[in-house]
Amino acid sequence: MSAAVSGQPGRRLKSVSATLLSGGGSLKTLDCLRICNTCGPTSEVFLNMRSFLNHRLRLPVRILAMGAGGVLLAGCAATDDETEYVERPAEELYAEAQALLDEKDYKAAARAFEEVERQHPYSSWAVRGEIMAAYAYYEGQFYLDAVSTLESFIELHPGNKDVPYAHYLIGRSYYDQITDVGRDQEMTKEALEAFRVLVQRYPDSDYARDAALKMDLARDHLAGKEMEVGRFYQHQQQYVAAINRFRSVVETYQTTTHVPEALHRLTECYLALGITDEAQASAAVLGYNYPDSDWYQKSYALLEDEDLEPGVGDESWLSGLF
Repeated sequence: MSAAVSGQPGRRLKSVSATLLSGGGSLKTLDCLRICNTCGPTSEVFLNMRSFLNHRLRLPVRILAMGAGGVLLAGCAATDDETEYVERPAEELYAEAQALLDEKDYKAAARAFEEVERQHPYSSWAVRGEIMAAYAYYEGQFYLDAVSTLESFIELHPGNKDVPYAHYLIGRSYYDQITDVGRDQEMTKEALEAFRVLVQRYPDSDYARDAALKMDLARDHLAGKEMEVGRFYQHQQQYVAAINRFRSVVETYQTTTHVPEALHRLTECYLALGITDEAQASAAVLGYNYPDSDWYQKSYALLEDEDLEPGVGDESWLSGLF
């Protein structure tokens, strides 16, 4: 750049001056300093060059100052947003959380109980605060938070007297989310498993009896789902798929209220497929276990129309169930 300027001073300097006036182009700072040495301090090029250098050299300083100011402002904002930590007695924190619970402000109560554990993690109040936080979440229908808190409680305090209650509350958190049989039954399965663990590990606890009752209701609900799907397949004349669903009810949910209908539907589907021996076996098991059932009367009538009678052969899968 300096060689070009020294070769034809007049033309080159005017070109440089125009470049500076348009914003500097791609000129480097070192080139600018060399150009200044070739012209007088009062020339147009020198004055434009000085203005350009002042701008270029001051820009990083301005950026640095702006960045530093932003950091300071961000630091001030963070300080303003932070909640001042004040340690308080565990009893006081617990009482405040209990008051929020009594007011049915469940989310705030749960967080207040958790604060007891946060400030006094090794106190007896902390353990009580954990289970009460879970209860507050449950009452507020924050079921995911309730289950997470309860699972953590069981893991941290496996020998605590409230562990059976924690298992029970996990089951209730799932049980209360059970929907009608037309929808997904994942919550029903989770509730059934949670209650099963409680009854198996703590059969003499205060919660085992209610858990067992809810297990029966959950099984009945799952059987109802199988029946709904089976009826759909039967209506579509997909008899093999329907048989699989009805058979699942008979084999897996024998104590539910859906078994008599499932046996009758099996009789219908087997007759539709021409598998008469299994149709006779289904009707026979139905008549033996539920002789006064309307479903048995319907199955018996179907067999009569085909000049058949109920009976279970040794090769039928039903022979060893009842």
